[in-house]
Amino acid sequence: MTLIRIILCLIFPPLAVFLTVGVQLHFWLNIVLTLLGGIPGRVHALWIVATNSD
Repeated sequence: MTLIRIILCLIFPPLAVFLTVGVQLHFWLNIVLTLLGGIPGRVHALWIVATNSD
């Protein structure tokens, strides 16, 4: 499942964060970062998935 989330980090970062932590502060922060620029959203999503692995 973690590999799928890592791939989602590259394609659609907010979905990867949502699947990892649900609708919390990190999800909304990732949406803002993704809208500001694709790279910050992807980096944040990778960080969330890596630190909250099952």
